[in-house]
Amino acid sequence: MEPSDIPESTTIYDYDPQSFLCEKRTFVFATISTTILYCLVFFLSMVGNSLVLWVLVKYESLESLTNVFILNLCLSDLVFSCLLPVWILGYHWGWVLGDFLCKLLNMIFSVSLYSSISFLTIMTIHRYLSVVSPISSLRVHTLQRRVLVTAAVWAASILSSIPDAIFHKVFPSGCDYSELEWFLASVYQHNVIFLLSVGVILFCYVEILRTLFRSRSKRRHRTVRLIFTIVAAYFLSWAPYNLILFLQTLLKLGVIQNCEFSQQLDYALLICRNVAFSHCCFNPVLYVFVGVKFRRHLKSLLRRFWLCRQQAPSLPPSPHPPGAFTYEGTSFY
Repeated sequence: MEPSDIPESTTIYDYDPQSFLCEKRTFVFATISTTILYCLVFFLSMVGNSLVLWVLVKYESLESLTNVFILNLCLSDLVFSCLLPVWILGYHWGWVLGDFLCKLLNMIFSVSLYSSISFLTIMTIHRYLSVVSPISSLRVHTLQRRVLVTAAVWAASILSSIPDAIFHKVFPSGCDYSELEWFLASVYQHNVIFLLSVGVILFCYVEILRTLFRSRSKRRHRTVRLIFTIVAAYFLSWAPYNLILFLQTLLKLGVIQNCEFSQQLDYALLICRNVAFSHCCFNPVLYVFVGVKFRRHLKSLLRRFWLCRQQAPSLPPSPHPPGAFTYEGTSFY
C-alpha cells in the first residue's frame, strides 16, 4: 500500500545493502506505462462511477441497504481515482506537495482501500442474511440503521488509516514511510484485514450457494451473481498486489537475498500495482454486463441526453413498507 512510490529504485528502503548490489531497471518502463494507464483509468473511473451515482440517485431507491453499499463503493472508487493524478505527478517530478499533503493523501488512499473491503464484506454478509436467514435482515431496513452501518464503516476505515498519516514523511526521494518498520506494519495490517475478509466472504458464499441450490428464485440468483462478480473482481485485482508486497517485506528484512529475484519482484510489483489501482474503473463495467436494470437505465439516459429523444424513465421500485419483507435486490438486476 505504498501508493506514492516513485519507482522502487528511489525509495527510502534502498538503504538495504542488497539494494546497492542489484541494479534497478524499472524506472523508464514504470514511468511510461504508469502515466498512460493511470490517465486512462482516471478518466474511465470518473465517468463510469459518476454515471452509476447518477442512475442510483435518479432511478433507484436508497431505502435498499445494498443500494446504499453500492453508492458508498462508488464514492470510495471516486476518491481513489482522484489520487491517481497525484501518483502520476510523483513519477515525473517527485513529491512536490509538501509534508502535510504527503500524510493526508496517503491516509485518504488507505481509507479508500479499507472502506472498499469493508463495504464488500458487509454487502456479502447482508446478502447471506437475506438468502439464508431472511427474517434476521429485517432489522437493518430502517434509515437509522442504514446511516449507522455506513458511518461505522467510514469511521473504522479512517481510524485504521491514521498510522499511514502519522508515519509518512517527505524525503528527497519522495513521500514514504519514515521507518522500515512502519512499512512492514502497514503491509501486515492490510494483509490481515484482506485475509479476514476473504474468509468471511468465502463462508457466506458457500452457505448462499447451498441455499440457492434448494431455491428456484431467478431473482435470488441474479442478486447473488452481481455481488459475487463485484467481490471477485476486487479480490482478483488486489490479491496479487498484496502477495507481492508481502514478498517485498521478506526482501527488505533479508529473509530473501537474491538479486535476480529482487529485479523480478520490481516488475511484478509494478504490474500488480497497476492492475490493483485500475480496479476503481471496473465496477461500472461489471454493472453494464451483469446488471439488467442498470443497462436499461443507462439506455434511457443515453436516449435522453445524447440522442435528444423523449424517453420515459424506468419506474423506480416501490419502497419497502415499514416492517414488510420483500426480497431485496441491488440496484442493477
